[in-house]
Amino acid sequence: MLDKKKIEETLSDYKDLKIATICSHSSLQIFHGARMEGIKTVGIVKKDRKKLYESFPLGKPNEFIEVDSYSDIPEDELIARNAVIIPHGSFVEYTGEKFDDLRVPIYGNRRSIGYERSRIKMFEWMKKAGIKKPKILKPEEIDGPALVKFPGAKGGRGYLIVNSHKEFKEKVGKKECMIQEFIIGVRAYPHFFLSPISEIGYETKHGRLELLGVDKRVESSADEIARAVSAGLKPPLSFTVIGNEPMVLRESLLYDYMKIGERVVDTSFDLFGGIIGPFCVETIITEDLKIYVFEISARIVAGTNVYSLHSPYSTYYYDEPMTTGRRIACELKDAKKLKRLKEIIY
Repeated sequence: MLDKKKIEETLSDYKDLKIATICSHSSLQIFHGARMEGIKTVGIVKKDRKKLYESFPLGKPNEFIEVDSYSDIPEDELIARNAVIIPHGSFVEYTGEKFDDLRVPIYGNRRSIGYERSRIKMFEWMKKAGIKKPKILKPEEIDGPALVKFPGAKGGRGYLIVNSHKEFKEKVGKKECMIQEFIIGVRAYPHFFLSPISEIGYETKHGRLELLGVDKRVESSADEIARAVSAGLKPPLSFTVIGNEPMVLRESLLYDYMKIGERVVDTSFDLFGGIIGPFCVETIITEDLKIYVFEISARIVAGTNVYSLHSPYSTYYYDEPMTTGRRIACELKDAKKLKRLKEIIY
């Protein structure tokens, strides 16, 4: 992991500040939010994708840097442009462990991505936070439906259900994975934002927590299984995320979700120096209204894209349109003005 002091040295040489990210995932929202706050942007793009992003006049970056592969981040070019990287799911997936040692300043605490990347560390985080979570099973303990997950931010791609140890050995073998008990319920993905400098939101030990939205994912055959079965088909259950839908929680659940967010935040500071900015606690709500957390995404999630101006929750914080993308830009702008950028960038 690159030493934070080196990032602070780079940041101290910046005369201005631009927002940069890979053109994918939630980049249109990030670029649009920065534009609303008057911050210039840089899009890292592959040549064949540039035409697409150029076609969105209010969502495109101010300038592009073309690359052959998203796994190779043009660090020198970004630093020369005074860029701060906004990590998203595609960025994390494409860069892999290279992310830890990028010389470009990154919004948030880059150590948090290491906890997202490792399911073992993630469950250590969740366990220490004292929140309900699915049981983690050993292959020989599988005696009913169990969900097999593979490493990385792959948007559910490749996940599968197995019902026995034998089926696990046949379908998975010795691949690196995590096995979780399969819990039946409604999946809800709240979009949190932790600010150490804001004076609004839900108070935690390390800053204010905002709930900027909630979404529900649309997952390939998992969301179409009823139609397939009624047509006489027996398709394999798959969980690749195709898109997202907006969701509003029953208001009585908001207290429980804010307490979960608070515990995740406070524990993060004990484990790795804290989660900063946007994150998502991925949950299942059972019929008796128990909330189980099965994953934490330690950066902006694609579900925030369903709110192109504001959500039913951001409306209660701000009198103007506020997306997660714009909220990031506001935070960087305010921190720069207050000379507190070092607190939110690593």
